[in-house]
Amino acid sequence: MYALSVGDLSRIVRFGEERGAEFVEARYQDMLYEAIVVDNGVIRAFNISYTRGVGIRVVAGRYAGYASTNKLDLESLKNAVERALKAAKSMEVAGSTIALYSRKTVKDKIVSHYNVDSIDVDPSEKIELLMDMYKVSREVDGIASSTIRYGFERDHRIYVSSSGDYVDITVRLIGIGVYLVASVEGVMERLWDSKSRVAGWEFIRDIDWISFARENAELVVQAAKAPVVKPGRYTAVLDNEIVGLMLHEAFGHATEGDIVDAGGSILENKLGEKIASDLVTVVDDGRVEGGYYVPYDDEGTPKRKVVTVKNGVLKSYLHSLATAKKLGGTPTGNARVMDYSRVLLVRQTNTYMEPRDWSLEEMIRDTREGIYVRGKGAMGGQVDPSMGTFTFTVGPSYMIRNGEKAELVRGVMLSGNILETLMNVDAVGKDLVVHTSVFGGCGKDGQRVRVGGGGPHIRVRDLAIGGGSR
Repeated sequence: MYALSVGDLSRIVRFGEERGAEFVEARYQDMLYEAIVVDNGVIRAFNISYTRGVGIRVVAGRYAGYASTNKLDLESLKNAVERALKAAKSMEVAGSTIALYSRKTVKDKIVSHYNVDSIDVDPSEKIELLMDMYKVSREVDGIASSTIRYGFERDHRIYVSSSGDYVDITVRLIGIGVYLVASVEGVMERLWDSKSRVAGWEFIRDIDWISFARENAELVVQAAKAPVVKPGRYTAVLDNEIVGLMLHEAFGHATEGDIVDAGGSILENKLGEKIASDLVTVVDDGRVEGGYYVPYDDEGTPKRKVVTVKNGVLKSYLHSLATAKKLGGTPTGNARVMDYSRVLLVRQTNTYMEPRDWSLEEMIRDTREGIYVRGKGAMGGQVDPSMGTFTFTVGPSYMIRNGEKAELVRGVMLSGNILETLMNVDAVGKDLVVHTSVFGGCGKDGQRVRVGGGGPHIRVRDLAIGGGSR
């Protein structure tokens, strides 16, 4: 398959300049996604899909225009440049002007680490593993349905700009997930769990997936037998996964510069203010271990480690070149797109809380009465970045009684205001865990991008817990 060269993209950029653009960038993408689904012992899908094309952004007369094409011949690419220029010209009627932060030119080529390319692995090895996982999960009494998924993504992107930038990045992401349904005495309980890594097939060979499937099957059956949690306000110990989910959804979106600029963030005009407990430091980092790998964003800006909250004080928003210029910040490497055909948005990469010095055992022992909230099986929720409110349905969790982990409970829902919740953090663990997923990502304005999240265990006082069947 023919891939555009840097020279090809540079020629298109020069063509845009010759046609009068003040700034031109070309983004080439070649992405492969492999998916296998074993649904109750039947192979429902074995697909390999490709996405390939070029996106062009121009700035002309202080207005931005965008166009894309999946045809890679010279005439089609020139036509895309012309269409982008026409789009920029049309913005003069009622559009907003744009100014981009001027940063240092970057040149780099990076391939994320892997040992064995999944595409080179015999399909029979993949199917055999998924079928074995299915079989062992169905051996657990009470399992009514079992679906096993495998996913692999290879995403190759090249960025070239009229400022002289050249960034070439290839990232591989791989993982397996299980979706299980238990039925016990008329009670249905569902659980989704997965493990993914920026790696190659060696990641799959290094995990005991049979135990993974069995343990999750046993957990969802136990959850179906468990009582629904009693609603109330609790001292809650939150695990790594829930900390990452809460920070990303309820807090991280409010730090995105385009949301701040649009007046949709509870954090607007709060830089330098104390918004959380002294124990809370929040980071957005594209290179953290376990997360999705984003060494550069889709504007070619290096993705640096950004401390958005330091010891409870709001320090920074997340920025693209445009929001950094408009809001008086500096670029943070957070301009991202789902694919070459989309426009840039400010997006998170890997959002997590930095660790402190508590162990999980110490937190539970120090909590006389409360709840240990687990993320495995979490089914999502609702957030409002403008108000800071959130509601999450989480996984099977455990009550804490007399400083010990007690009975399993189901139907646990968290709700509250994120700033109040962060103010009520009174213990932060030392066990930092960050994870990502090949099966989903973060949605915003119709675009979904790969992200990661996590943190250590934390303890939160006076957290509202709701209960209900699922």
